[in-house]
Amino acid sequence: MYRKNPANLRSALGLLIIFISLLSGCASEPPLPPSDEQAELPSYEGKAAYNKPYKVKGKTYYPLASAGGYREIGLASWYGAESGNRTASGSRFNPKGFSAAHKTLPIPSKVRVTNLRNGRSIDVLVNDRGPFYDDRLIDLSRGAAKQIGVRGLTEVEIQSLEN
Repeated sequence: MYRKNPANLRSALGLLIIFISLLSGCASEPPLPPSDEQAELPSYEGKAAYNKPYKVKGKTYYPLASAGGYREIGLASWYGAESGNRTASGSRFNPKGFSAAHKTLPIPSKVRVTNLRNGRSIDVLVNDRGPFYDDRLIDLSRGAAKQIGVRGLTEVEIQSLEN
């Protein structure tokens, strides 16, 4: 009958553990970025009320400190029945003008909105908050939406015109 040497078995087991440790070290996942709760928020001290965190329908929104480098693709809608009402910035809403509402871009921000269906674009001033639907990225004034052919929900690209 063949007898195993305990010393050889321990050595082989030790080498196997070292080998597995080395392999698992190579295959480890990169560290995760901090969660939303751990991420440092920009200082909102001295900011206008419309550029501070706010809550709508139980959800808190955190405006960006800067629009510089902002670029995103999503759904645009339009609004226009609010004629004469005040925007978040305090100006009167003009549905025929070229303005927009965004949940987190700083107010005021200038952005270029491009309709991805037809390639037409327009530069608008973000001066209001919204749209407060999870699937929508930006609300355009009726005049801006008409200029680039937005009807209903339309996929657009938003690009900041600020550095």
